[in-house]
Amino acid sequence: MSAQGETLCAPHASDIIAPALSSRHDRVRGYLERLAGSVPQVLLLEGGTPREREAVALWWAARLNCAGTGAPCLSCAVCTQFATRNNRDMFYLDGAQGSIKIDDVRAVRAVLGEPPRGRYRVVVLAEAQSLGIEAANALLKSLEEPRPGTSFVLLAPQRERLLPTLVSRSWVLTLAWPDGGACDPAVQEWADALAGFVSGEEGWFARTGAKGSIDQGTALQLVAFLQRQLALALTGRGASSFARLLVSRLDTAAMRRLDEALAECQDSLIYNVNPALVLDWLATRLFAWARTSRRA
Repeated sequence: MSAQGETLCAPHASDIIAPALSSRHDRVRGYLERLAGSVPQVLLLEGGTPREREAVALWWAARLNCAGTGAPCLSCAVCTQFATRNNRDMFYLDGAQGSIKIDDVRAVRAVLGEPPRGRYRVVVLAEAQSLGIEAANALLKSLEEPRPGTSFVLLAPQRERLLPTLVSRSWVLTLAWPDGGACDPAVQEWADALAGFVSGEEGWFARTGAKGSIDQGTALQLVAFLQRQLALALTGRGASSFARLLVSRLDTAAMRRLDEALAECQDSLIYNVNPALVLDWLATRLFAWARTSRRA
């Protein structure tokens, strides 16, 4: 099929970028509007969900290249091409599909010396915490040299998951964190079950052992919810029942271990490890820490 045919058959740009248009991200879009007048070489988008981070990155790519009124118009061919990653000035390295390797970065570096074909070349590194050490170093070499007409966009759950040298070269914007209070009923049900397991109730393994008990999306939402609860507990704002449980059961050292465990769970889910196995791994560790912590 021709490139023109692919564009005509592609999903509408506004549907793909819809998560970026949520009122939750009005502040971030406002900052990006101002930055469009003096484009930084490297943006780092943290917070939000993986889909929201991706949508904001694609919105930014369309914003830099759309020639329509009220850019991005999300209806022209250029916006559609960037939203669907089909423009020759769009490079998308997807860490959600596995480790971003040095060969991936080298392939991008090979064209950086050439001017973009349109207004801006946009290089997106999704789930950039998946960068291997060699790949990260190769990327750093690219960032050390000014690249007019090129915008790098790093996407990660938290800036702490990236090499400090990458963060120091980036303009960091934080998307609205997933809501730590009310959440999807299915996610709340799993959080309640986990709280019960930590408190000594039975039935957790029967729940996770059921065929198709939880999918990747729900598990990722649960991990994001737990990360928010942990943040509330660490800052003394343990207003929710789960945050209060963490405060009552875990000391500071155990909370740090939980933070690392949640990050590992997030990575495992992105790499398509069985969600039930990931949650069992998390639950058994949380149970053990709750029993050995000085707060228990």
